[in-house]
Amino acid sequence: MSATESRTPSWARPAPAGAGSTARILLGGFAAATAVDLGSLLAGWHLGHVIAKPLLMPLLVAYVIVRGAPRLLVAALLFGWGGDLALLFDADAAFLVGMGSFAVGHVCYLVLFGKRAANPLLGGAYVLALVGTVAMLWADLPADLRIPVAGYSLLLTAMAYRSSSLGVRAGIGGALFLLSDTLIATGVAAWPQLPRPDFWIMATYVAAQYLLATGAITGAITGETGAAAAGTTTREAGVR
Repeated sequence: MSATESRTPSWARPAPAGAGSTARILLGGFAAATAVDLGSLLAGWHLGHVIAKPLLMPLLVAYVIVRGAPRLLVAALLFGWGGDLALLFDADAAFLVGMGSFAVGHVCYLVLFGKRAANPLLGGAYVLALVGTVAMLWADLPADLRIPVAGYSLLLTAMAYRSSSLGVRAGIGGALFLLSDTLIATGVAAWPQLPRPDFWIMATYVAAQYLLATGAITGAITGETGAAAAGTTTREAGVR
């Protein structure tokens, strides 16, 4: 490995030979598991959901690893998987464990996003959405869940806002994650729900994780390429 390659992050290096076909197979598996899971929810087939849901994040993790994803992205998705497994159990303790696992995943995402600039107007809109949603839900949430839900909502909103710093794809993923968890919160608060609410929760969640994962890889490559180009230009200018 050359000195230049050793300084290049793994996600900015060319994929190894054969990685493209492996990635396509894994992405196809992820798409198939998603179809089975969402179809099971629409059909009311609980066993299909129980079988398919635990496969989603491992397949997505395998896909992004083949694509050369950074470790923080892999960690974020794995903590999301932990949340998925916990929420398969219908118990308050499982809900809190799942929320905690997702929260750690959001921290991983926030560290991954780094200090890249994001639109402050979008940040203002997210703040208004956070305050308004928590205020409306507060009285209807179980008393022992109010503080945990409010704290989690703050972290989730920060992640959703900061995701936009990696581009439109990741930004949409962050927004869908916020929407998915808001749908869960309205269910906990016993608000009126859409028909088949679990379908909409999972549909927005799976889309969110996919867009965040692929957006993070694309954004990281773009950022690193731009930084490398700027560094090269600076060095060349010094030589001249």
